[in-house]
Amino acid sequence: MSWLASTMVTAALLLGADASGVIRFPPSGEPVHFSPDETLPGLQEILQSADKAQPAQGDSQGSSDPPAKSKDAPLQPESRLALVRFVDGEFARVVKPIPAGKKGFHLKAGAPLDDKALQMALATYGSAINPGDQAQITSLDFKDREIVVDINGGGRGKTRLRDRIHMEVGGIPSVTEVGPDTPANRSPGATLYLDFERPLPEMTPDELKQYLSGLLDFTKQHSAAVQWVETLPPEVQKAIQDKRAVVGMDHEMVLAAIGRPDRKVREKGSDGGEIEDWIYGKPPEKTIFVQFEGDKVTKVEQFPQ
Repeated sequence: MSWLASTMVTAALLLGADASGVIRFPPSGEPVHFSPDETLPGLQEILQSADKAQPAQGDSQGSSDPPAKSKDAPLQPESRLALVRFVDGEFARVVKPIPAGKKGFHLKAGAPLDDKALQMALATYGSAINPGDQAQITSLDFKDREIVVDINGGGRGKTRLRDRIHMEVGGIPSVTEVGPDTPANRSPGATLYLDFERPLPEMTPDELKQYLSGLLDFTKQHSAAVQWVETLPPEVQKAIQDKRAVVGMDHEMVLAAIGRPDRKVREKGSDGGEIEDWIYGKPPEKTIFVQFEGDKVTKVEQFPQ
């Protein structure tokens, strides 16, 4: 009888849990006896019981997920460069008439299009670009609280420097003044003022296009960047598609293929010419060195091989 009582006490000590869910063990050196008919929980059952006592993983304050980028943060310089790179020069289909005139048309960012204001502007200044027409973003001008968007050269009658640059054979640009006998883009332009009513916030190129979607549809247009790539030699197109730099590319081609480098190093060559290395990655991890002489890639090296 004393043996049975001892066994029951020992089992109670093993299976009883304190308030924290930790199993109590009998003092060391004290013998433990189990009845042949006793059924004890297995390890899997103990672990499942412990899991039920733990808080859900999603409720943990120690989550390693990075915080989302705040849309209340001011527009950063790198984001501004991305907007210029991926929106300036892009084509869109016009979905509603866009007013002409130097004063342009004002849009409130994130708000539905004000159709009444649009009709009043059209009645006063007429239509510069009509629904169904293809339009091109030709300039982005960043102000404190608004972005000025020129379409087809804008409604303010300005000629940009890039419109007067002629690319000679060999990639050397020269400035050509537009005279009376020089063919020019005569399609009417318009200007949009995208008003945020606060300092310009962080945004992506797709978000900027969404702000303009009341008047412009970018979704079904062939990107200007894609059109440019299609004019390149087949071997360069293939390298850009494969995301690799090759000898003979220029700076823009490398940017299209593998993006902006982590850092740049400039030095003088033996002949006195300038050599620039674009470095992607950081040793001892995979690192790519793209060497330029002037505007052309002369060497591409990867370490480790």
